[in-house]
Amino acid sequence: MAEENPPRAARGRAPGHRVPAIRQPSGEDQETRAARRLARTRRRRRWAVEGIAALAGLLALVGYVHWWSEPTPEQPAEPDGLPAVVGRPSLPSGGPSAPAVPGLRPRERSPSPSPVPTPSRTSATPPAASMLLTVDRSDIPETVNLTRVGDRDWVHWGLRGARTTVRKRNGTAEIRDLDVRGERSGWDGNQELFRWRDGTPVRSTDATPDGVYTCGEGNGFSLAVVADGQPRTVIVYLGVWMARGRLEARLGDGGPRRTLRLEERHTSQSTGATIRFQAPRGTRLLLSWTVEESFTPHCGNVGLQAVALR
Repeated sequence: MAEENPPRAARGRAPGHRVPAIRQPSGEDQETRAARRLARTRRRRRWAVEGIAALAGLLALVGYVHWWSEPTPEQPAEPDGLPAVVGRPSLPSGGPSAPAVPGLRPRERSPSPSPVPTPSRTSATPPAASMLLTVDRSDIPETVNLTRVGDRDWVHWGLRGARTTVRKRNGTAEIRDLDVRGERSGWDGNQELFRWRDGTPVRSTDATPDGVYTCGEGNGFSLAVVADGQPRTVIVYLGVWMARGRLEARLGDGGPRRTLRLEERHTSQSTGATIRFQAPRGTRLLLSWTVEESFTPHCGNVGLQAVALR
């Protein structure tokens, strides 16, 4: 029986193999092992705490970013997905953007200007005509056809002497000869010729060099043209002899004023003064053509041949 069941310690080992004796730990070894286990436990605990802290920080950061980029229930998102909040930071856009305007939401543009109301076409009272006045000068043609130039009205002076005046037949009578300061004299030495076919009291003439003049500083002619509210043009055919003349034009008593001067120190000179104006109906365009300075003691003067209105 003893041979059939050998002892456990010797089972499976080669004959003559020596089993080492089991060493029992001493009290000092047991303390060292306990200290090591305690140190490992503390390290694992510290790692766990640090891991938990890191995870908590990450979750807090994710929550913060999520809160910052999403609208709150009190501030719903706009249709394009952007929060309706002014002042939140945003990432720079890759393309050009409009200048920032304080107080505007992202992608919002400045409001368009309010449309200007269109005046009603059914206004009962038409607007009053503006007061417009310009004065220019130009050369006078060799021959002036007053019938053609003055289709509304015209006046010519001096055909049969200093007191003779010829007007347009059936004209508007808007040209008025107001006054003359000094003595009015007639002469037939104009450089330009005048003709017409619709005059009264002289119906027609082919070519006349006649005109009138007055001598001395401060002397001259005063005329008026009555406005009808429409833009009009007046041409005054005038001249000087050894003098400087001043043509002053003004609309009404408080309207605009314009001045034109013509000067010749040694002989005579003529010009056409073109006056464009517009004023309310009944307003008068006042014209004053006077000797501003005489360059000779022998009748330095201003001359007047005709006025045409169109």
